[in-house]
Amino acid sequence: MKKRIIARIDVKNEYAIKGIHLEGLRKIGNPNELALKYYSKGIDEIIFMDAVASYYDRNSLSNIIEIATKNIYVPITVGGGIRSLEDIQNALNSGADKVSINTEAVKNPKFIYESAKKFGSQCIIGSIEAKITDNNQWKVFYDNGREKSDIDVISWAKKLQELGAGELLITSIDMEGTRRGFDIELSNKIAEAVTIPVISSGGAGDTNHILNLFEKAHVDGVALASILHYNVFTIEEIKKRLKENKIAVRK
Repeated sequence: MKKRIIARIDVKNEYAIKGIHLEGLRKIGNPNELALKYYSKGIDEIIFMDAVASYYDRNSLSNIIEIATKNIYVPITVGGGIRSLEDIQNALNSGADKVSINTEAVKNPKFIYESAKKFGSQCIIGSIEAKITDNNQWKVFYDNGREKSDIDVISWAKKLQELGAGELLITSIDMEGTRRGFDIELSNKIAEAVTIPVISSGGAGDTNHILNLFEKAHVDGVALASILHYNVFTIEEIKKRLKENKIAVRK
């Protein structure tokens, strides 16, 4: 199975933004311009995430998605503030291929089942924001990392699969935005606990971090933000590095 290189673009009020540990968000550019740039350079998929949607109880990415799909022909995922079947329908009508669901799933797990039943598991991504807590266990966070639950991350990953999620997006809050590498142990434990595809996000600072992730964790893809947004490495350089080490990637 070829590994997927995915661009993650977090959005606030129509601006692409980036922070560290999902905090200290600052504007970095136009999300559509970034998406088109990454598409032209060979990205496999794009995730648009409304970083404040759950806080304001809405998702406002429809316009951005509609613009993106006019010129971009790779799978697009939209996340943030997906709280109803209508929200999913609106996202798909705007041109998205998949939706990423976190907060509403934590509050109402049945929503994943209902969503998968209506739209198919192939377009439902269970999003997990994970953070190590005081007792050295990974717990599920939500509301873009603002709220903590008592849910064990590995158990939750299994539950999301049982409910019908077609793949999982795992964000390590501890590593997110740090450029110090992925939480490989977290990624691998989840990947070994489920049979659906797993995408890791949070921590990439150089190509070695991505290579180490794919060599040591059985994940299917990686979602990248800072390393692309700040031009640390290009998509071509990342794929070249992986190919040189016999990691199969898409062209």
